Amino acid sequence: MGKKLVAYFSASGVTAEVAKSMAETLGCEVYEITPAVPYTKEDLDWMDKTSRSSVEMADKSSRPEIKDIPVDLADCDTIYLGFPIWWYIAPTIVNTFVEKYDLSGKTVVLFATSGGSDWGKTVEFLENSCKGATIVEGKVLRPGVSRDDFDAWVKTL
Repeated sequence: MGKKLVAYFSASGVTAEVAKSMAETLGCEVYEITPAVPYTKEDLDWMDKTSRSSVEMADKSSRPEIKDIPVDLADCDTIYLGFPIWWYIAPTIVNTFVEKYDLSGKTVVLFATSGGSDWGKTVEFLENSCKGATIVEGKVLRPGVSRDDFDAWVKTL
């Protein structure tokens, strides 16, 4: 059985908590996708069309720079990829991460956090960036999910 990894991007800390819990339940390493320039509260103001997140998400080809913190995916069979849902897709910084690595033959299991959005076109927009990988639409986790329910779901993966 190959190695597993939980990789995540979290703008506000919510997805980070979920990812760390998932890695603990799965007994695997966790990797944070870290922006080269951290997002500020103003950057995340989705009501402001000129905010950084709004501008990035309006341009689907946007690839925000990430810190060069290498992670060895060579021995990984499965990557659990987590992020908040922004505009019904993954933040484009997630594309920056997956396009940096050869994911051929790997399984990428998606999980997301959201206050109310569903997957929307998340899988469609990530498929182009995860060339050669099998993408599995995991679960969108809502605020207030119990740890028992969360652990039960993770153990099904």
